[in-house]
Amino acid sequence: MSKTTKYLLVSLPTSISKTNDHDEALTALRSAVMTDYGSVFPFEIPEFKIGTLDALVQQADELTKLESGCEAVVGKIGDSLKGILDGNENAVAQQKTVNDKPAEQYLKSFHWNKVKYRADKPIGELISTLQKAKQIEVTSIDNQIREKYNSYNQVKTNLATLQRKQTGNLSNKSLTSVVDPSLIIQNSDYIETHLIAVPKTLTKDFIKTYETISPMVVPRSAFQVATDDEFALYTVTTFKKHSQEFTHKCRESKWTPRDFKFQEGGREEERQEIEKVEKDQKKVWGEALRLGRTAWSEAVMAWVHVLTLRVFVETVLRYGLPLQFVCGLVRTTGKLVKKARASLDVSYSYLGGNAFGRDKKGRVTKDDSATSADMQAAGHVGDGGEYSAYVCYEFEIQ
Repeated sequence: MSKTTKYLLVSLPTSISKTNDHDEALTALRSAVMTDYGSVFPFEIPEFKIGTLDALVQQADELTKLESGCEAVVGKIGDSLKGILDGNENAVAQQKTVNDKPAEQYLKSFHWNKVKYRADKPIGELISTLQKAKQIEVTSIDNQIREKYNSYNQVKTNLATLQRKQTGNLSNKSLTSVVDPSLIIQNSDYIETHLIAVPKTLTKDFIKTYETISPMVVPRSAFQVATDDEFALYTVTTFKKHSQEFTHKCRESKWTPRDFKFQEGGREEERQEIEKVEKDQKKVWGEALRLGRTAWSEAVMAWVHVLTLRVFVETVLRYGLPLQFVCGLVRTTGKLVKKARASLDVSYSYLGGNAFGRDKKGRVTKDDSATSADMQAAGHVGDGGEYSAYVCYEFEIQ
């Protein structure tokens, strides 16, 4: 994708409209963002059971940590999907669905899952339920996909090794289909046949010297079995008691001794082994992909529910009771998100009241770090630690 999609979840009091009407407040929010900087969609948030102010401040802190953890899990699963699909961004994007729909469609049509996370329960219980969902469901599936992904990589490596044996050069490929068994002396107590892969640039030197690099090499026993672009394969016969010395000298001369043991039906066995591992790879790949798709969907849904509850808690802390607010989802891009937020700041910086300093143009200015910590607890500071006169959370679903 050429443009990175960014989202803002913005909560504002309905008093931003003259009539204090919800729909008019949403219209005012759309006007503040401006179509040049993004699109605004209504985002439904239930009215949860509210406890004490102290409890809300603590819950805001818990939700901040929980949301960060959920976002990290979504990123990890996304990385696993990318690995499974060999970095194919288009294929990855097709697999990243939430509840069988594109992530953006899920956000635009978001409804709180009242079956899984009962909205009539106190906020503290909802946070506990979401924490368990992240730990038991999302993190568990994340672990499963990583295990399956590791299994897939192992099978993939095994297949690559087997395929190299069929398609490599004569120094490393399987010799089952190359060597005629009649060329190999078998079952002799005294002599044996060696297979030596010699780089083509060294064949002349090999022919001149192979008989003398160790004792008891059978004269004129070298026979060229096969050649490829890089190597020539020879058989050489030696007495067994000097075989070890002969192979050692071959390696010193940069000739590669090859292990070969004739086995009846070996060619067919190798073919069947490759077919089996190919089937195993497809099976494990499919299982890993299904797990990854499911895990990503579950992780995003959990994350959005946590984010929704976080916006609600911050809204109560920021605007107080009685609750009269509007929440909008702003869809923008990585390039335009700062302009969208700046436009919102111009329209709604007055909501900061006396808690915020202002420059000559009436825009909110930053205060010291100590004040920042106090204001974050009270819902005045958005993501990244920057002051915000209204509730606003920026996020990106990758």
